[in-house]
Amino acid sequence: MEYTIKKLTPELSDDYFDFFDNRAFEDGSPFYPCYCNAYNMSKPRIAKELFEKSKQFGGGSEGWKKAIRTSAEQMVKSGEIQGYLVYDNNLAIGWCNANDRLNYYRVGEFDLSKVPDDSGCNYCQKKGEIKSIVCFEISPDYRGKGIATLIVKKICEDAKEEGYTFVEAYPAADGGYEGIAFTGPVRLYQKCGFEEFEKKGNILVMRKNLK
Repeated sequence: MEYTIKKLTPELSDDYFDFFDNRAFEDGSPFYPCYCNAYNMSKPRIAKELFEKSKQFGGGSEGWKKAIRTSAEQMVKSGEIQGYLVYDNNLAIGWCNANDRLNYYRVGEFDLSKVPDDSGCNYCQKKGEIKSIVCFEISPDYRGKGIATLIVKKICEDAKEEGYTFVEAYPAADGGYEGIAFTGPVRLYQKCGFEEFEKKGNILVMRKNLK
C-alpha cells in the first residue's frame, strides 16, 4: 500500500483535527485529548492558554479538550505547529511533529510541569541547524506497517534540502512504559542512520548528520 506524506499547512488544518478527533486515539490512549501543541509553549503560555482557558470553558475533561483544541487551532493557523500528515488516499491516518529545535521548549518529556524557561537546548547555536522530531501518532489500524520509517526518511530528506545540519530525535532509553511510544523507539532511528549523541535521564538524544 502506498501512503502520501504532506507537510502540515493551515490549508490542511481540517485534516489535522479530523485525525486527532477521530482516529489518533481509537485504542483508548491515556493521552486523549491531545493536539500536539504543548511542545511549542512556554510555562506562562500553558498556564494562560490551557489551564486558565479550561476553567473558562467549564473545567473538567470537556473544558480541557476545548482549551487545548482552541490553542492548537491558532497555532496551526499561524504555522507554529509544524510536521507531517500521512494519508491513505484522502484520509489522514498519521502525524509527526517536526520543527526547528529552537521552536520547542522541551523534547522527550510529556509532563507539563517540567517545561524549562527557554528552549532547554544547551548546544543549539542558531535556528536552521537542528531539525527535531518530537512526537508520532499513528492510527491504531495502521501501526506496524512501516509508516514511521517513511516519515523519518521524509523529514531527513526535507531537512537536508532546507540546509539543516542535523536531525534529532528523543526516544526513551528503556522504551518507555506502556502507552508512551510517542517519541518513537530507538530501533526506528537506528534503522534510519541516527546515532546516540547524549543521554538525559531516561531520554536518548539521537542524531543524524546530514552533511
